[in-house]
This record gives sequence, C-alpha cells and structure tokens, in this order.
Amino acid sequence: MGKVDPLQLQARHREIVADMRKVFEKYLRIFDLDIPEIDERAADQLIVAQMRKALDDIENELLS
Repeated sequence: MGKVDPLQLQARHREIVADMRKVFEKYLRIFDLDIPEIDERAADQLIVAQMRKALDDIENELLS
C-alpha cells in the first residue's frame, strides 16, 4: 500500500474543514432545537470538545 502524500492531504484541508463545520452545525442545530435559550458560546465549546474526543476515539481505534 502506498503512502499518503502530505501535500495532497494539505490540499484537501479546506474540504476537511468544510465537512467538519457541517458536522458541527448539525449538532448545533440539534442543541438549538432541544434548548431554545441556550448559551451559544458554551454550546460551541461543548460540541467542539465532543468532536475532539470523537476524533481521539477514532484515532485510537485505528491505531490499535
């Protein structure tokens, strides 16, 4: 199996960020629907923290 070209991956960075933003916005909408008077800044921080944890879980699963 060939190696991933770092330049090719870097070229996809904007696409990856856009995809992750869509996931973030999906969960922000869910929180907004569930809690109408939500503190948006706190919700943003909680969602990002869970996304980081999910990425860590995926990384650990792939490396084990």
